[in-house]
Amino acid sequence: MVNNIVNGVMGLCVADALGVPVEFNRRETLKENPVVGMRAYGTHNQPAGTWSDDTSMSLCLVDCLSEGLNYEDIMNKFVKWFDEGAYTPYGDAFDIGIATSKALQRYMNGTKPLQCGGTTEYDNGNGSLMRILPILFYLQSRNDFFEQDEAFDIIHNVSALTHAHKRSQMACGIYVSIAAKICEESNLVLAVEQGISYAMKYYKKRAEFESELHYFQRLDNKNFASLPIDQIKSSGYVIDTLEAAIWCLLNTKSYKDCVLKAVNLGEDTDSLAAVVGGASRTSLWL
Repeated sequence: MVNNIVNGVMGLCVADALGVPVEFNRRETLKENPVVGMRAYGTHNQPAGTWSDDTSMSLCLVDCLSEGLNYEDIMNKFVKWFDEGAYTPYGDAFDIGIATSKALQRYMNGTKPLQCGGTTEYDNGNGSLMRILPILFYLQSRNDFFEQDEAFDIIHNVSALTHAHKRSQMACGIYVSIAAKICEESNLVLAVEQGISYAMKYYKKRAEFESELHYFQRLDNKNFASLPIDQIKSSGYVIDTLEAAIWCLLNTKSYKDCVLKAVNLGEDTDSLAAVVGGASRTSLWL
């Protein structure tokens, strides 16, 4: 368990740092000058190896969950990062998403934690997906608890602190389900298929998620991995990030190749790489 936690968090952090200097770069630009290792400065003018909000918010969650699940404590730690630069390399929080910023402002203005996340169609950025991984380790620490429906409620609640739309909650649930299966299964392709199947089975049984199921149809297709790269988007939209992360997992054979493929897709390079980097390192397959 300890190794999974260290591997997952470090996998996320390193991948995040790889993507920071080229965030918002177009795919065509990176094709001409691909990222092959850590770069300095670039988009956010940061030294090589600097992680961003993806890692900082994940570290907030790790710190909190080491003492147990407390939504108010999680939000307090998010605010400490947001206001004071805690959990950052140099005491400066940067690249903060709009939905996350609004949610934290609501909390600081007195809104209860689980009511802070946005619920509109436009609140489906990848801001909760990028930092949801640590909840997997908390759920795993409770023995077979992940196999219970309440595990999805907890995942959804942790997402809702900043992103409360059903689509974002489902993306987090599917991602954590995949990461859980990767921890258990030595065959990566089988693990991804099982993770998607397990989560989709859960969501298909619940009427409140019915209107959102079609957004995840491509993932439920056995031929998803064979889609050409020009059909994979890498924007900050939560569906694009989830799809691109899974596609990179299924089309590479090592952690290095996986995170570099993610970064070189362009656009939201740090968050996409963080999502796929964290999941891939929860197992020793890469």
